[in-house]
Amino acid sequence: MLNQYLMWGGFVLFIIAMLILDLKVLQRRSHVMPVKEALLWVAFWVSLALIFNVGIYFYFGMDSALEFLTGYLVEYSLSVDNIFVFALIFSYFGIPAEYRHKALLWGILGAIVMRAIFILAGVAMINRLHWIIYVFGAFLVYIGIKIAFEKDREMDPGKNPILRLVKRFLPVTESYEGGRFFVRRAGRLFATPMLIVVIVIETTDVIFAVDSIPAILSITLNPFIVYTSNIFAILGLRALYFALAGIMDLFHYLNYGLAAILVFVGVKMLISDYYKIPVAGALGFIVLVLTTSIVASIMFPKKDAPSPHAVPDKR
Repeated sequence: MLNQYLMWGGFVLFIIAMLILDLKVLQRRSHVMPVKEALLWVAFWVSLALIFNVGIYFYFGMDSALEFLTGYLVEYSLSVDNIFVFALIFSYFGIPAEYRHKALLWGILGAIVMRAIFILAGVAMINRLHWIIYVFGAFLVYIGIKIAFEKDREMDPGKNPILRLVKRFLPVTESYEGGRFFVRRAGRLFATPMLIVVIVIETTDVIFAVDSIPAILSITLNPFIVYTSNIFAILGLRALYFALAGIMDLFHYLNYGLAAILVFVGVKMLISDYYKIPVAGALGFIVLVLTTSIVASIMFPKKDAPSPHAVPDKR
């Protein structure tokens, strides 16, 4: 029990240290992150995850290390899909490029807390109500098939119910007010569009979690492995956005790869009582699918067409 407290406490301190680093280094000034800088930060976060994975190997053993790596790949690949949504949100609200990293940072802070709640609840449900694993598995298969067959995944941030509730009780300024969340004018409190953007990011992350948490629970039910692999994927998401946001349409077959992964992990859950697919086999399948979808996208580029994810600036 003491070791578990030390592990969780140490990881929480690690997250705090990384967020302080982010605030002191990345957020020392509002600026547009160039692609080269973003790629360096992507490499930094991925390297940290791999170093942590080595620590998992020496502390827990090979099986746990494979579970962490597989879970990390699943979460990171699903996170790529989130970039489309972030681009939609930023375009819809017309958020200046220099404030986007701040919006993502606050979105990630909320995600770190919410994912912990979702993961602990999911593990507890499976341990107490074993049949729920079939519900999760069927849901993942359904989502995977849906992603594979729907042509345009559109989203209107303005229809977010939480956003409508906030606007009902708080007036919102027209400008971003230097990236602040609130301002006072004539003694009256106003929200800024920055607060609205963060709220939309937070609520959409709940939707993302509904897909991603069951997916990683198909790999392992160890809460520490599930949470750490999830958080490492989330921490690297902001840099990945700035590295890939402008070229995501090049990877037009990636959605099919993500759909195949979701169907695979869903089936893995559904048959877990009858046959357990080895973690190494699951890892190999995920790497193969991701590699194939990326290579296919490069070899067979999409014909020039307007991006289905582009939305007009409505601010």
